[in-house]
Amino acid sequence: MPIPFDNCWFLTGATAVGKTGVGVALAQRLGAEIIALDSMTIYRGMDIGTAKPSAEDRAAVPHHLLDIIDPAEEFSVAQYVDAAGEKVREIRARGREALFVGGTPLYLKALLRGLFDGPPADWRLRQAIEDELAEVGQAALHERLMQVDPVAATHI
Repeated sequence: MPIPFDNCWFLTGATAVGKTGVGVALAQRLGAEIIALDSMTIYRGMDIGTAKPSAEDRAAVPHHLLDIIDPAEEFSVAQYVDAAGEKVREIRARGREALFVGGTPLYLKALLRGLFDGPPADWRLRQAIEDELAEVGQAALHERLMQVDPVAATHI
């Protein structure tokens, strides 16, 4: 079920311009809940240097997608879009507005324009190629690429 992210509110900008404070004030005026639009505040324990909202800000307005994964875990843009969509559904079910606040342009672009519709990453294939690289070396792999895709090989 598609999520109409274009009907959400977005507050974005460069680092350290005051998005958090403005976001809290705006959310209070709109009757909105804030969804973090930030690739670093999703990580638990990474509080220094990420400008996470303070406990006071979080108490004033509900915040979502903060501290949701450990730093050692992988988290893709596609996973962010799915999680954000779920939060938008939950917020709207409560009769409230969704306000995205943050400065990660890739997340914003994915929400508004969608993602690449190609196949997902194949991590087993990647690992197999990395294992082969360790076994036969870079020159042998490049030679194999020359046989399969000479145009790409000349650019690498």
